[in-house]
Amino acid sequence: MPVIKSAQKQMRQTRTRTAQNRVVKDAYKAKVKEVKKGIGVLDASTLQEKLSESYKLIDKAAKKNILHKNAAARKKSKLAKMVKEGGKVKTEKKAAAKKKPTAKKK
Repeated sequence: MPVIKSAQKQMRQTRTRTAQNRVVKDAYKAKVKEVKKGIGVLDASTLQEKLSESYKLIDKAAKKNILHKNAAARKKSKLAKMVKEGGKVKTEKKAAAKKKPTAKKK
């Protein structure tokens, strides 16, 4: 615990600001999760509405400097891409073909 008055005040301010930032951060994260879970399950109009709400919350977080503006743009872009693809998971073809067992040399 700080002894100096200004340090005590700074600690109180930090606690308050952290709590306020946590509320904003949790809100946009929850909405993003909601959109991700809705991909492939919800109809297009409902999903688009939820996507719009998540954009709004991400932009608010960026405006309040909780998220960097480029990070916010990246999150929105990835989310839009997921929704557009409709939950299609990229499957890479595995080039590893089954190998025949080789005989041991004596």
